[in-house]
This record gives sequence, structure tokens and C-alpha cells, in this order.
Amino acid sequence: MAATAAKAVATPVKTAKAAASRATKPARSARPATGDWSKAQEQSAYREMLLIRRFEEKAGQMYGMGLIGGFCHLYIGQEAVVVGLQMAARQGDQVITGYRDHGHMLATGMDARGVMAELTGRRGGYSRGKGGSMHMFSMEKAFFGGHGIVGAQVSLGTGLAFANAYRGDGKVSLTYFGDGAANQGQVYESFNMAALWKLPVVYVIENNKYAMGTSVNRASAQTDFSRRGLSFNIPGEQVDGMDVRAVHEAGLRAIDYARSGKGPYILEMLTYRYRGHSMSDPAKYRSKDEVQKMRTEHDPIEQSRARLLGEHDLKEDELKKVDAEIREIVNEAADFATNDPEPDAAELWTDILR
Repeated sequence: MAATAAKAVATPVKTAKAAASRATKPARSARPATGDWSKAQEQSAYREMLLIRRFEEKAGQMYGMGLIGGFCHLYIGQEAVVVGLQMAARQGDQVITGYRDHGHMLATGMDARGVMAELTGRRGGYSRGKGGSMHMFSMEKAFFGGHGIVGAQVSLGTGLAFANAYRGDGKVSLTYFGDGAANQGQVYESFNMAALWKLPVVYVIENNKYAMGTSVNRASAQTDFSRRGLSFNIPGEQVDGMDVRAVHEAGLRAIDYARSGKGPYILEMLTYRYRGHSMSDPAKYRSKDEVQKMRTEHDPIEQSRARLLGEHDLKEDELKKVDAEIREIVNEAADFATNDPEPDAAELWTDILR
């Protein structure tokens, strides 16, 4: 009976190999080398990263005002990772991540008003005000949630990839997790299954150098996370996660590998968060000079801005206009999230599995 079950499990993967080349939806962007980005691509990346940055700054302010309760983990500094990868993905490719998830939501096209309303626990939020910062979901945008349990999304993202293989739909699961989650046991069980069945999944390890307040050097015997899949024959590479162009180029390579039926791929994004682990974290485990050095020398938005002003001859006024438009979007989202009604008490009885 076990042999029969194994055979049944392997069958959908063969289907996926045959179907991978039949994906019909066009890529979201062209596929140039890192140095050949067009002006339009740079502008799009700059705008998306700036939206995430301004949104997170506003969320931090609203948390301080008591309008957002519970946990709140900001993505400030890491914007290039999800923006670059979304530019490399196709429509329909799934995204799943951990609790530092607002940036991923916005990058997939989820509405800023709905995201902010969920943060404040309002009726217009993506989970109708019942999920909060860590638990939002959008089938329309193929966003399968932020998850509060460390590493839980890795096995779920692998399951999404299995479903893709079973259906033969040519989709790829982009499964994000951090350097801290990379030490969880279920991660390696997922690696084994994904490699064994050649599932179309890209594991994106967002290495921001600190698992909560613990440096990777103190918590991980192998600090090159791109090598974590070697015992399962999963290829991997380290990427400058502060450069959206480098992320995009690596994303194209990894997603194409997974979509073509070759199996999983690991991308270790070397990135950095400017704020603490969560809003309650004073981040005293690192120096102000360290944070300032990253902001000054490696900020992803400032790099993109410099290229727009230099290589693409944009005027300062044009960028100021973009910033004003983004601030208007974020302020409107904050106003909506502040004034939207709280969920009706009857919502306590909805979305319950029996």
C-alpha cells in the first residue's frame, strides 16, 4: 500500500514537468541583465519600494498612537527583496511569508486601505479586522498570508508548490522566510519533499542578520544560507538584497529554474531591517553606527533614486511628485483605517471550521 501511495504522489510531478512549458500567462516584465534596466522599470521599482517605505513609516506612527494593537513588524530597509521578485514573477505565482508581511501584501497589489484597515482591526480590512498585522490573505492577488508561527509558511508554501505540480498549471510558489526560521526542522522536511518531487518553489531567505535580537553568527553554524539545501541537491545563491536590480535578475533565474520542472531553488537575500524586530524592540543589540552605515551606503530606495536622477536624467521635481502621490495614498489609507467601523460582534461566528 505504501508503494502505491508513493507512486500516486509522484504522478502529479511528472504532470508538472510536462505542463511547465505550457504556462500561458505573460511575464510581468522584460528580462534584461542587471545593468540594462529601462527607465520604466526603474521608475516602477522606485515607486513600489517607496510605497512600502511610506506605508510602514505611517504604520509605525499609528502604532505609537495606539491605533494599531498587538504585534507589528515593519519591513523598512528590506523593500528591494519583494519588489524585485514580484517584478520577476508571473501573474498567478503565489506568495507566502512570515509575520513581517505588509510589504509583501503591497507588492502583490493588495490595496493599501485594506491592509491598513486590517492593522487597525476594522471592518474593511482584508480579514475583516479579525487577523491584524500577521494574518491577511488575498486569493485575488495569490497572497497566501503572513504567518505568526516561525517557519510555518515554509511547509505551507511547499504545499502550494505541490498543488501547482498536481494541477500542472505552470505556477511557482515564492516562499519567504527569515534567517531565524531557517533553523526550524520543518524547513528541512520541506526541502526534502520539494527536491524529491521536484516541486516548483523558490525559497527566499530574507537574511536581515538578526533573528529577533540574535545575530546569525551566534545562532547559526552555517551562516551561508544559500548552502542550506545542498544535502538535498537544491541549488542556491546569495544575492544583494539591497539592490532591486540584483534581486530581479536572480529572481528571473530562480523562478525559471523552478517553473521548468527542475525543482526548488534557494535565494538568500542579504538585506537589513532598520527598525527593531517588532515595535516593542529597542534594538539595543546593535550599534547606531551599524544601522546608519547601512542607511547611508546601501539603502535600496536611495540607490534607485540616484540611478533615476543620474542614468535616466529624471528631474528632482518628478521624484517629488511621485513622493507626494505615494504620501497621498498612504494618508488616505490611514484615514480610512481610522474611521472605518469595527467589525460587528456577529463576525465572531464567521470563518469558523467545524
